[in-house]
Amino acid sequence: MSLFLRKPNIEGIIRTLVCGRRQSKRPISQKDIMSVCHMVRSVFLQEAMCLRVNAPICIVGDLHGQFEDLLRILNNSGHPPQQSYLFLGDYVDRGHRSVETITLLFCYKICYPDKIFLLRGNHESEVLNQVYGFFDECKRRYTVKLWKTFVDCYNCMPVAAIVSKRVFCCHGGLSPHLSCIEQINQLKRPTEIPSEGLLCDLLWSDPHHTAYGWTPNKRGVSVSFGRDTIERFLVRNDFDLICRAHQVVEDGYEFFAKRQLVTVFSAPNYCGIFENSGATMKISENLTITFDIYPAKNSTPHTSTSIRLGPRESGKVFRAAMRIKNAIKPPRFQRSSEY
Repeated sequence: MSLFLRKPNIEGIIRTLVCGRRQSKRPISQKDIMSVCHMVRSVFLQEAMCLRVNAPICIVGDLHGQFEDLLRILNNSGHPPQQSYLFLGDYVDRGHRSVETITLLFCYKICYPDKIFLLRGNHESEVLNQVYGFFDECKRRYTVKLWKTFVDCYNCMPVAAIVSKRVFCCHGGLSPHLSCIEQINQLKRPTEIPSEGLLCDLLWSDPHHTAYGWTPNKRGVSVSFGRDTIERFLVRNDFDLICRAHQVVEDGYEFFAKRQLVTVFSAPNYCGIFENSGATMKISENLTITFDIYPAKNSTPHTSTSIRLGPRESGKVFRAAMRIKNAIKPPRFQRSSEY
């Protein structure tokens, strides 16, 4: 027998979350949130695992339940459909308002599926939720049943995106199991995040600032990858930039490997102790990149200087240069002194 779920007033939920004040621990009813989850789950399953989206777009990194900071971003850059967004995951855990954060984004996804895109992060995970707070938040404010509905929903989320054929986006990073982009689209859903393999790496891996090739990740999960690995990936797939999240960076964004990779982290004063700025990355239609910075102790955001993705390199010349570089680079497997 099928479960009947009434269709909620999505616009009303958005208004309540955006304009309302925190007057109760349940600003939205459990029935409405569960209906939202069932609706957005169907939207996710209609999308590819690796999305193709176009600029102009605003890219947002980790939020971790910092709902007020999500509202700062939306109020500054514009709410959908005024502004298109690509979120890189980690909507829940650690912060105290994960339910509002992920529910608002799900509502926007239902209303404007071609204006807002939501990728999965490593914290969209049944296992991590039980350690880092989202399970406890749902249990305290609602019920375990609601948490299980969220888990079922984000088990269906896409995990990567390509912006205007030039920028590859995911939550974590690269994988030694990734030979071609189509492999991402072949990943099956619904699925929990495995402990190893392609899906795990896309959500868990990190760039390594000193080592080359692939090395063990100090997190104890997945791998770390060197700048040589980034260059080979970009050349092989004809991309210009990798945009990822997953790590706290002091200024909210940080480039690596001669601006071939950028980390974007959007939760300022993360967990109330890091005193970091948050940032979002905007890509204009002509592929000019700017960063909106959200200081930890200053409510007024500011915009960084612009960076423009230049003309594509000649394929033959660039590949020849890479062959020479790879022939003289240090040994592929170096273990950093961090381990």
